[in-house]
Amino acid sequence: MFIDKVKIFVEAGKGGNGCVSFRREKFVAYGGPDGGDGGDGGNVYLRSNPEITTLYDFKLKPHFKAQDGSHGKGKNMYGKNGEDLYVDVPCGCVVYKLDDEGKNIFIEDLKEPYMTIMVAKGGKGGRGNASFKSSTNRAPKIAEMGLPGEKVTLVLELKLIADVGIIGLPNCGKSTLLSVLTSAKPKIADYPFTTLSPNLGVCVYKNFKFVLSDIPGLIEDAHKGKGLGIEFLRHIERTKILLHLIDISSKDIRSILRNYIIINNELKNYSKKLLERPTIIVLTKIDTLKEDEIENITKKFIKEIKNKYTVIPISAVKKQNLELLIKKIVNLLNKVKKEKTTDIDGIKKIKNFIYEQDLSVERKDNLFIVKNKKIEEAVLKTNFSIKESVIRLQKILKKLGVEKLLKKYGIKQGDKVSIAGVEFEYYE
Repeated sequence: MFIDKVKIFVEAGKGGNGCVSFRREKFVAYGGPDGGDGGDGGNVYLRSNPEITTLYDFKLKPHFKAQDGSHGKGKNMYGKNGEDLYVDVPCGCVVYKLDDEGKNIFIEDLKEPYMTIMVAKGGKGGRGNASFKSSTNRAPKIAEMGLPGEKVTLVLELKLIADVGIIGLPNCGKSTLLSVLTSAKPKIADYPFTTLSPNLGVCVYKNFKFVLSDIPGLIEDAHKGKGLGIEFLRHIERTKILLHLIDISSKDIRSILRNYIIINNELKNYSKKLLERPTIIVLTKIDTLKEDEIENITKKFIKEIKNKYTVIPISAVKKQNLELLIKKIVNLLNKVKKEKTTDIDGIKKIKNFIYEQDLSVERKDNLFIVKNKKIEEAVLKTNFSIKESVIRLQKILKKLGVEKLLKKYGIKQGDKVSIAGVEFEYYE
């Protein structure tokens, strides 16, 4: 089953907790603190794998989680870092992050084999009490909790990587042409929408290899969601050149031109850049016509389109003019490769700027919600079962100006304060 768009959920590993421990040995009166730090949680990476061709497996398993870091131990033993998780996706996969408002934020376009990107960072391991030893505090009973790993919802959109995209109305001969030029074996029949998913095939001509993709039949208003076309129009964006197939067996030049205009309008309405893609017009099913009829229709068609594209009449069934078509494809591909093309698939990379969130307070009646990355991390690291850790957190909050800001917002004794999902009761 061909799946080309999925939503997945990834979670990086949680950092291990730091340890509170003191050295206990015979004849060592003051061994001191020896609690080790917790290990960092594993990161989650996406990696493009050329051996994968569909996103079907992600429909069955949409959740991925990296390994948590191990907790620190006594004798200054550090916890083991969690193993990173590598999730293989098909080449040509475009990755988006789903934000809180449900909008897609572009992350990366994995169009080259074995490209790797980190999509979720593992949580930092907490420090053990050995890290808090100082000249004024020889026996600290403080240890930090490990931070949680990032949780991210991703949208994966697959755009097939092919050199040549074969487009046209249903039953114009796309699948037949693909089967003749390559070793691909698409389903072929004389009813609309025989092809329900894109097919790929490799053509070899005089040691020159190129990949063709048969894009399922477009119809009028496909860009609005009609028929099958809207599901597969995105795959045309990847192709270097287009083969626009038009059935001329009707012999009616008006009908032939109308079919040509329908497809061009769909490309234009989906993305204007598709009309700028190098294109060869292929007039198909000439085996049903006489030679003078083929010549007459071809001339009229070229005149109507004002000689805008190369036009080649062929018969895939009888293999007429196929070598001429292949030569034209090879020449055009070589020309495209020589030209310096940028942004061929219409995707512009958005730079994500990392910034520290300013300290802010949101009031909801008697609840004060404090937002700041540094403060939230301090709360998440705090082990509330240890009195010294709670006292340390209070000092951090005061030093960072949280108490002063809360007073400006009119906080009173007994009001609730929420930081990183943890609620406190305010006392002066």
